[in-house]
Amino acid sequence: MNKDALPPARCTTMDEVRAGVDATDRALIELLDRRFGYMRAAARIKPDRGAVRDEERKQAVISAARTDAEARCLPGDDIARIWETLVESSIAYELAEWDRLRP
Repeated sequence: MNKDALPPARCTTMDEVRAGVDATDRALIELLDRRFGYMRAAARIKPDRGAVRDEERKQAVISAARTDAEARCLPGDDIARIWETLVESSIAYELAEWDRLRP
C-alpha cells in the first residue's frame, strides 16, 4: 500500500481518509490482477473445460472468506456476497482463457 497513506486510526481529516481509501483500492486491484493471473494459470493447466467450474471449491472459498471476515468483525454476509461475485467472475474469466488457449 502507499507509504504516504496513514493507517485508519491515525487519520484526522477526510483528505487523509480518502487518500487511504484510494491507496487501498489500488492495492486491491493489484491483488485482483494477481488472483486473475492464477485463473490464467488454471486455464492453462486444466486439461478439461468441465474442470473449470468446481462448486465444492467455490463454496469452500466463499466460506473461508466469510469466516475470515467474521473473525475480523467484518460483515460476513456482505463479504460472502462479494466473494460470490468474485468467484463467478473468476470462473467466467478462466473459461474465456481456456477457450482462448484452445482455438
